[in-house]
Amino acid sequence: VQLQASGGGLVQAGGSLRLSCVTSGLTFSRYCMGWFRQAPGKEREFITGISWSGGSTYYADSVKGRFTVSRDNAKKSVYLQMDSLKPEDTAVYFCAADYSPAGSLRKGAASYDYWGQGTLVTVSS
Repeated sequence: VQLQASGGGLVQAGGSLRLSCVTSGLTFSRYCMGWFRQAPGKEREFITGISWSGGSTYYADSVKGRFTVSRDNAKKSVYLQMDSLKPEDTAVYFCAADYSPAGSLRKGAASYDYWGQGTLVTVSS
């Protein structure tokens, strides 16, 4: 199983980035997908998740209204559109896959079975 995250980079405050996470080796449509981030010196934070079908999403308050998660089951990929970026969004962003039998979104990192390698997002002020 592989999760390959990409799309990070350096952007000015107020700008946008779109992260992608392409998976292989798993039955993608049976996994809820989450995005986490970890800033220097801080714990890994769950920021958004999307259910099997994409019909259910969750956003942390810190990103609600600015970030949008989506998925394409045919492409076995999940995306994170990040708008109105702030310097405090600077972090390494990770995608993760959760084989959730009930299809319910879970926020705890321990629930996630597979992780991507992370992609760095730096927002300058």
